[in-house]
Amino acid sequence: MTAPQEPPLIPDQRREQLLKRLRREGVLSVQQITQIFGVSHMTVRRDIAELERQGRVFSVPGGVRLAHQVHTEPSFQDKSLTDQPEKQAMGRTAAELVQDGMVVYLDAGTTILSMVPFLVTREQLTVVTNDFTTVEELQAAKHLTVIHTGGQVEPDNRSSVGRLAAATVRQLAFDLAFISSSSWDLIRGVTTPSELKVEVKQAAMTSASRSVLVAGSSKYGSFGMYRIAPLTAFDTVITDTALTEAAAEGIRAGGTDLHLAKTAV
Repeated sequence: MTAPQEPPLIPDQRREQLLKRLRREGVLSVQQITQIFGVSHMTVRRDIAELERQGRVFSVPGGVRLAHQVHTEPSFQDKSLTDQPEKQAMGRTAAELVQDGMVVYLDAGTTILSMVPFLVTREQLTVVTNDFTTVEELQAAKHLTVIHTGGQVEPDNRSSVGRLAAATVRQLAFDLAFISSSSWDLIRGVTTPSELKVEVKQAAMTSASRSVLVAGSSKYGSFGMYRIAPLTAFDTVITDTALTEAAAEGIRAGGTDLHLAKTAV
């Protein structure tokens, strides 16, 4: 007698089985998934899109992966060499939120540093930052008030971190806090592998009327050991247009105002 065939899996069962395989293997191609489950490419892509909307997986060219952990952050020098058009677009979009007379916090990092050229046209603006390069870039803007937080120096990232920097930030009130991140996703939110950065970022968000995450899509789907805040703690998230549509839908579903910054043509 021929053994009875097992009934086909319903979509939720198939997606849970896909997650189990990804936990073992980390990444799978669309072709592999079609063979494993005996379904069409279209079905696989629908499954991936749904799981990505939930923040449980992340698309890669030709396949899908789970979130990966970031153990260290690249240096300022390394970061300054990557994704320049995208960073400029995000900087321009973020700067559009800043009005004359505001007090703003600019977190350390090359993405938020890209805001600086768009801020020098503002009047009566106060900029508070823990980033040494931001201070250097604003030295010639005599019409702006610039405050550095001080604190423990982190040479690789050209910034100040730790308890003393956070204490300065807590003494101030910001209209807007622009926060950077080298790792973020829908489930874990904004994270970092550096414990010394956590307190400063959290202090800036607490001291601000509105918090804005400015982070590239290439960092989406990764996480560090230390959690800073969920995405829902940010009033606005600014990233680039390479973020997938499914991921964007998932972020917006949580009530976050998401801006996809377009690079100049």
